[in-house]
Amino acid sequence: MAAGAAEKTNQQTNTARRDLLLQLQKEAQQKWSAEKVFEVDAPQGGANKELKWTGNFPYPYMNGLLHLGHAFSLSKLEFAAAFHRVCGRHVLFPQGFHCTGMPIKACADKLKREIAQFGDPPAFPEEQEEVVEENVGDTNGEAEAKHKGKKSKLVAKTGKLNYQWQIMRSLGIPEGEISAFQEAEHWLRYFPPKALDDIAALGCGVDWRRSFITTDVNPYYDSFVCWHMNTLRKKGKIVKDKRYTIYSPLDGQPCADHDRATGEGVGPQEYTLIKMKAIELPGRLQQLEGKDVFFLAATLRPETMYGQTNCWILPDGEYGAYRAFENEVYVMSSRSALNLAFQERLPLYGEPELLLSLTGHDLLGVPLKAPNAIHERIYTLPMLTILTNKGTGVVTSVPSDSPDDYMALCDLKKKEKLREKYGVKDGWVLPFEVIPIVNIPEFGDTSAPTVCAELKIQSQNDTAKLAEAKNRTYLKGFTEGTMLVGEFAGQKVQVAKPLIREAMLANGEAVAYSEPEKPVMSRSGDDCVVALTDQWYLLYGEEEWLAKAKQCLDQMELYSEDARRAFEHTLGWLKQWACSRSYGLGTRLPWDQEFLVESLSDSTIYMAYYTIAHILQGGNIYGEGESLVTPDQLSEEVWDFIFLNGPAPQGSTIDSAILEKCRQEFRYWYPFDLRVSGKDLIQNHLTFCIYNHVAVWDSNPDMWPRSFRCNGHLQLNSEKMSKSTGNFKTLREAIEEYSADAVRIALADAGKVAFAAELFHSRRLPMIILFSKPSFGSKVSFTVLTSLQK
Repeated sequence: MAAGAAEKTNQQTNTARRDLLLQLQKEAQQKWSAEKVFEVDAPQGGANKELKWTGNFPYPYMNGLLHLGHAFSLSKLEFAAAFHRVCGRHVLFPQGFHCTGMPIKACADKLKREIAQFGDPPAFPEEQEEVVEENVGDTNGEAEAKHKGKKSKLVAKTGKLNYQWQIMRSLGIPEGEISAFQEAEHWLRYFPPKALDDIAALGCGVDWRRSFITTDVNPYYDSFVCWHMNTLRKKGKIVKDKRYTIYSPLDGQPCADHDRATGEGVGPQEYTLIKMKAIELPGRLQQLEGKDVFFLAATLRPETMYGQTNCWILPDGEYGAYRAFENEVYVMSSRSALNLAFQERLPLYGEPELLLSLTGHDLLGVPLKAPNAIHERIYTLPMLTILTNKGTGVVTSVPSDSPDDYMALCDLKKKEKLREKYGVKDGWVLPFEVIPIVNIPEFGDTSAPTVCAELKIQSQNDTAKLAEAKNRTYLKGFTEGTMLVGEFAGQKVQVAKPLIREAMLANGEAVAYSEPEKPVMSRSGDDCVVALTDQWYLLYGEEEWLAKAKQCLDQMELYSEDARRAFEHTLGWLKQWACSRSYGLGTRLPWDQEFLVESLSDSTIYMAYYTIAHILQGGNIYGEGESLVTPDQLSEEVWDFIFLNGPAPQGSTIDSAILEKCRQEFRYWYPFDLRVSGKDLIQNHLTFCIYNHVAVWDSNPDMWPRSFRCNGHLQLNSEKMSKSTGNFKTLREAIEEYSADAVRIALADAGKVAFAAELFHSRRLPMIILFSKPSFGSKVSFTVLTSLQK
């Protein structure tokens, strides 16, 4: 027998057991569907609720196919539901699909721009010459000849799919169909049915009659969200106000966690911008003659400004002089000027007016008058470690309390050649000595020099030791320090700090300023800023509401003390949340049609909607099935009757028997007994879920959530699964390659409570390897499962 034929026969033999499993699972799943074994209704009459069990899993976002990460969390719910089912309980396991927000709209618009620019199909510059990538030895298994594929040079080098068209193609969508995805609604019609089929193929016991999609495409769910928002507003939980929020200039709206490509959980960081006035305008700054020019330096420690000896500038940094109010001009980086403009601190909202482009070299040696400084005149000096992606690029220097400032000043004092290199005159640096301003018991009156000496730090380039020195001094300076100078001498720093800041702001010596704590990128690829926006806000953190949320948390089962601590931490810091958007898909705010309900705000009590979705929607996920109820019949009074045990709605044209059936379904299946989710949702969605339940059912704790189970994430080949990088494995691929049973068994044993899991997959090796690794700390466990291909 020829070698090729033998190999082909061997391959066919190797998949025989797997193929048999696939055939058996198909037959079983068809039987389950035909016999409707997972469809369950609330029993008639006064049924014992102790026999019911309701579980749910966050509805996945429909901007792509489901992957193994979804299955990792979903499997925990599936096994719990199956356990309670075999114990004889009435089990409700519903599943919907999330389409609200900007990701789908952003992807559709991105695809539309690509087609407009590069054609249909597009000829991307990187794809003009394609190369075949062998991937020899790659654990993804692409090394086998039949799995070779063409990639653009850019993709071959970086592994990143830069264009939306490439991402769609990587999902297996035929090129002839991709252009249809320019329309956002096409995503809603394409991906939810596929997700439904994939979950069913995994063997999950879902009552699919109760499935739905979000957004106003589904008029029934749209009405439910309107009722939810109106209920919160009536209870005083939603207000309109101007507040600081993470904001995408490109999208023209706040950028919440699920709107972000990077930076989830990042919030605004508040600074004080110290206004240091230029006494003289040398060099290129002479073009600003006649104006009041201020160098703006961002600081978290305004109380230390008494100890300023100079101002730091990055010599090779890019700066600008921006028009401010009246006759003032601000010198700062362009990024910080954009933030400032969105905070109404510059004349044009969101549009900083650049008067003069400058480099750091243009700014060295400028004499400044700094507020609260003991010296009448300080100078701008070079510092090589300034980061222009943080603050303004202009840095105040307080060497008494900042180890970085102290060592940089020492370097300039000691190194004549360094001064010569940057044209620094001796008079700009040599006369200035450390000024004691804060006493810290452990370190004395000059903490920075003391700690730098203890750690034997030699220069400003000793970054590791400087970081250690900063960690040792900064917190103690605030918690234990005592002011030595100024109006508040003798007072504790933590008392004096806000008073000094308030005085500087009131005197026009400083400007309030915020920027993202860390870089945040929206899903449209925009670098986000902090903006002062006129928005509708949910008043999370309000005292009475917070107390009820804590009460709910205290009575919940979380299966992990680490998870409980994470929830308690989130409740400690979570405050007002912008719940409205102007771009994307979703439900319009019922009282302000200009805005859409934000995607994390329309998805907090939808678990209640599962209980009646099958009655309203007729088993159609879009609400387009045959139904005895029309969306326009769903008044506020109807929803109140169903969910809040309100009085019978007067004048309702809905049959009273249907109304009673809806209320019976809700009151039997609620509250839910378990919600399974990734632990990353603790900081937003899951905590929001608690807040919203205790608000809507404030007088009925029996309807509050009973338990959350939070697991870690599933990584593929030691990397985060991501459509944009191409490192992901769809649920359908895993099922077809290993069978549903093999995937279920692997997922069952991987990822204990609050654990992450790692998946190593290879077509070269007939196995899938999953192992648990601690998210918060604990030991590692392994599962090795053959793919049953031999």
